[in-house]
Amino acid sequence: MLSLQETVRPSADLRNHYNEISKQCREDNVAVIVTVNGRGDTVSLAYEEYKRMKARIELLEILAEAENDVRDRRVAPVHETFDDLRNMLREGSR
Repeated sequence: MLSLQETVRPSADLRNHYNEISKQCREDNVAVIVTVNGRGDTVSLAYEEYKRMKARIELLEILAEAENDVRDRRVAPVHETFDDLRNMLREGSR
């Protein structure tokens, strides 16, 4: 489960206190919501957290695609799938 704390800061803080915000994102695992005129505009988070979130999203997309394949009966017996994979690997090593 994702447990990312959030804090809200005005855009002026991003300009005037970047190092503090950067440290907060990296060390405290906090997403900083940057506001403009009191409304959410952008989010700043640690690069490592961004990569983790991106990987989770990609996995969820793959799982949703697989779920659709099952729902639409685009499936094959597991032994056929592994046979196909073995053949592909054999052909790739030639």
